[in-house]
Amino acid sequence: MLFVHNDCNRPEFNLASEEYLLRSFKKEIIMLWRNKKAVIVGCNQNTLSEIDYNFINKNGISVVRRQTGGGAVFHDMGNINYTYITKNNNSLGDYKTFTKDLRDFLKTLNITAELSGRNDILINGSKFCGNAQSVYKDLIIHHGCIMFDTDISVLSDCLKVKKAKIESKGIKSVSSRVTNITEHLDKKITPEEFMLLFENFLKDRYNLEDYYFTKDDLNAINKLVETKYGTWEWNFGSSPDYSFKQFKKFQYGLVEIGMEIVNGNINDIKISGDFFGKNDIKLLEETLKNKKHKKEDILAVLNKINLDDFIKNATNEDFLSVILG
Repeated sequence: MLFVHNDCNRPEFNLASEEYLLRSFKKEIIMLWRNKKAVIVGCNQNTLSEIDYNFINKNGISVVRRQTGGGAVFHDMGNINYTYITKNNNSLGDYKTFTKDLRDFLKTLNITAELSGRNDILINGSKFCGNAQSVYKDLIIHHGCIMFDTDISVLSDCLKVKKAKIESKGIKSVSSRVTNITEHLDKKITPEEFMLLFENFLKDRYNLEDYYFTKDDLNAINKLVETKYGTWEWNFGSSPDYSFKQFKKFQYGLVEIGMEIVNGNINDIKISGDFFGKNDIKLLEETLKNKKHKKEDILAVLNKINLDDFIKNATNEDFLSVILG
């Protein structure tokens, strides 16, 4: 069994590395890793319905879809993530076995943790770790996100849709009372120290063999980032189809937009409100149809027209704030 060393903090790389290891390695694997600030959404979720897009965009927070199901989670450098890739011995759904190492390790720090429901681990009734799984051929991948010293205020701001109403067929996240491990430690340690202690615990338990990514590994993982995990098509466009409705009041009037999104594209759109304009708004609607529900693509349309002709005194920024929520 390998212990894969991964010091990269790019979420796109780390999620790509999981898929690469799952599909390319025959040996069983354990890997610990951390991400810079990011929202990681489940494979069956509608991305926009899970996030505060404006907050995330303003603060440069990454959004990446993972290959497993479940709800959206926030990652920062105060999180420690763990990945198991093992033979699938009818172990899909066996969260008790896969979380035992973490729960046993926490006992060495005088912390009692318990598995609750299907896939959450709690301390004193508050969640600090969620888990998810998927299967590939005869292998199962199980990963979990440990809240060690996460910035909970940023977590709350990221995973909160304030105004846009999105009706999606995707799986919704479930709000939970959360806690950080640091709140329960007898002696304060850093995330790096916690990570090293957990690594040594796992190595003692499983006699793990150290493995470091080779140049060929890194090339293959980065290729997967370029073609999948770093793309809008995977992270946003592969969301289940959804209906989007948003309105906003400006000095020049109310602007309301309703859309049907299919395969990430604007299949139908209706723009209404009490604004003025010299051109028929239906011309703008037709121009936006079949475009991706994506900032860059919508902005490219707006840059080719004079929005003021359709919505008097409106700016491109105003319009983007409505159509993107």
